[in-house]
Amino acid sequence: MRVAVAEDSGIFRQALVTLLTTVGIEVTVSAGSGEELLARVAEDPPDVAIVDLHMPPTHTNEGVVAARELMRRHPGIGVLVLSAFNETPQAMELFRDQPRRVGYLLKDHVTDVDNLRGALERVMRGEVVIDPEVVSRLVEARHRERELSRLSGREREVLGLMAEGHSNAGIGKRLHLSARTVEDHVRAIFTKLKITSSGGPPGPQDSNKRVLAVLTWLRAAETR
Repeated sequence: MRVAVAEDSGIFRQALVTLLTTVGIEVTVSAGSGEELLARVAEDPPDVAIVDLHMPPTHTNEGVVAARELMRRHPGIGVLVLSAFNETPQAMELFRDQPRRVGYLLKDHVTDVDNLRGALERVMRGEVVIDPEVVSRLVEARHRERELSRLSGREREVLGLMAEGHSNAGIGKRLHLSARTVEDHVRAIFTKLKITSSGGPPGPQDSNKRVLAVLTWLRAAETR
């Protein structure tokens, strides 16, 4: 197997190259940027390219951009994107348009040489590889979306204002609703999201319930 590596951190890149060569994988390119990778791969296409998600100059989504461009120019090359963090929204850009020969792994998992080799072989064969932690996050996101889908449009508006820190009175003023109506909406939100407290008079438990509701909203929004 012939592999190209693009990673802006020289230390990690060298460690990765060493890991690959020790298990008999030929490293054809060791690049420090997406542009360098694309230029050098054009001269000598490998079987698979390993690309860091964060690349120069802005270290935002250059790795994803380079990976998609590589897939466009060389559809026969497999691409495995690495990231130090579980950045699902950016990573999912890789899997648009009926993907083949593409994978996404967290860097913590590439130190397991068997795991890395297996991912490279699968991508080279045309399969799609997604890190188990990313899959877990996607499943959780789907669950949260289902939770929020139980809410009416007005209840979503109320929850959004709760997330901005507005009290019931502030929400009523913003939406031109009576205090009783806002209370009914908030109670319905708690019920539909299955957020409960131990009961009793109004107090800290009600604040905790608001926090839990807001967290559900924020986590779902985070994955969109």
